[in-house]
Amino acid sequence: MPILIHPDPRLKKVCDPVTDITGDLRQLSNDMLETMYDAPGIGLAAPQVGILTRLIVLDCVKEEGQAPRPTVMINPVITAHSDTQNVYEEGCLSIPDQFAEVTRPAEIDVSWLDVDGEEQKATFDGLWATCVQHEIDHLDGKLFIDYLGPMKRQLITRRMQKLKREQARG
Repeated sequence: MPILIHPDPRLKKVCDPVTDITGDLRQLSNDMLETMYDAPGIGLAAPQVGILTRLIVLDCVKEEGQAPRPTVMINPVITAHSDTQNVYEEGCLSIPDQFAEVTRPAEIDVSWLDVDGEEQKATFDGLWATCVQHEIDHLDGKLFIDYLGPMKRQLITRRMQKLKREQARG
């Protein structure tokens, strides 16, 4: 699936909750996982592929020899977060080759629906906590660069505008 590149107005929209888990939604989640792995990335939100619905996929297993843990979250909600903060250098498939340090809660509790409509709850820490928060931000129209100062954010936005112009020329 093509991934939208910032700036794109769809990346700034708040997404609608999923009201019905259909075969199409399951297929979308499979297509999104395939797109994420192919990119390669560790997370992808539906708005990044132009679909304004509250669906994210992620897999933060990066160690060689570790089994992948593809995770699909429908209507994810952070229900609690630690006071302790973590700083990670974040990137985004919609903002290619740009990275910046972002401070977020180190540990979060999340509830969501899986592809079978079953409610799930889990506590995440480390890279998983950062990734889940980053992807949920996408569902609320927020990008990791929104956590940066205006100068750095404008610089990255200009780089993305230039990249899009170059891609349009083909």
